Amino acid sequence: MSDYLISEKTLGATVGEVVLQSVRFESMPLDSGEQLAPVTIAYETYGRLNEERTNAILILHALSGDAHAAGYYPGESRPGWWETMIGPGKGFDTDRYFVVCSNVIGGCKGSSGPISINPATGREYGLDFPVVTVGDMVRAQKLLMDHLGIERLLSVSGGSMGGMQALQWAVAYPEAVASCIPIAATTKHSPMQIAFNEVGRLAIMSDANWNNGDYYGRAAPDSGLAVARMIGHITYLSDESMREKFGRRLRDKTALGYDFTMDFEVESYLRHQGEIFTRRFDANTYLYVTKALDYFDLSGGHGLLEETFRNLPSDMRFLVIAFSSDWLYPPYQSKEIVRALKGSGIDCSYLEMRSSYGHDAFLLENKDLNRMVWHFLETTARKGGLRFG
Repeated sequence: MSDYLISEKTLGATVGEVVLQSVRFESMPLDSGEQLAPVTIAYETYGRLNEERTNAILILHALSGDAHAAGYYPGESRPGWWETMIGPGKGFDTDRYFVVCSNVIGGCKGSSGPISINPATGREYGLDFPVVTVGDMVRAQKLLMDHLGIERLLSVSGGSMGGMQALQWAVAYPEAVASCIPIAATTKHSPMQIAFNEVGRLAIMSDANWNNGDYYGRAAPDSGLAVARMIGHITYLSDESMREKFGRRLRDKTALGYDFTMDFEVESYLRHQGEIFTRRFDANTYLYVTKALDYFDLSGGHGLLEETFRNLPSDMRFLVIAFSSDWLYPPYQSKEIVRALKGSGIDCSYLEMRSSYGHDAFLLENKDLNRMVWHFLETTARKGGLRFG
């Protein structure tokens, strides 16, 4: 195995300026039985596809993510959401691999979703957009891979909802996946995870401006979406990280106000997170994507993961990663995946990283996560006959 030493210089490396691309397909079937037509998929690419088209990696985003996973748009200073992991010398090394990330269908950043124009009406779909599943998201991504001429992916990876999509890829298209790296993910939502999503959806639908999803061109349900984001954001953190970051410090006060204004810094932080989220996300999209998460069940409702994994090819490899302080997708859910994979005779490694960051750790941890992913991909590539240098 090649030596790999990650440095601050490596962590600061970037793919540079990137361009959002899109492709349109005539139609695709959905798990609900409906057809979505037409289908637009927005995506970005980083690195170069080799002549054999065997060095491609598909990155899948989480609930609030999009296709902009790395690099910078011209004139903007904010990098892609996984800039810490994608780039020259990083875990997803763009000097070696061709990395693709697409916005999920149902999203609001270029792919078909409730904000798209319904060809039947000439107006935004709103709630006329069909309900989509994680399986549908992956089906759309397969169309994109076929369009790019990529028959087999070296790896599929993502955190949270991205990890669920990665697992779905492995099960739905086993012949098209050499390896899978699900991070901080699960094979199905627990009642608690469904409950948090339902409270967020209800916050949006209770906003007076929601108007049954028909708010485009008028005041949007920003208050409801902000509350939904605040609820979700709490689950992404941990008790330890919140205690370290905020404690019980007061905000611009020397004493309690004994009223219902904001007293504590953590209150101000959450309200700020909710407010900035409304500037970049669509409320209906939040409903659709959280519903897709709640519907997700990798076993198809049978509850037998070993049976689900039994048809995977013997040479497929998995690296399952969890974080010690993640209480939204706790390590036990990742361990269930590992047990089922090993019980089915599949090559699987498990890494539980100690972290105080909670569920968001996959976006914040750097050196160790980069190192583990880099080495896993290096081994996978060499087993598949790829050589570098």
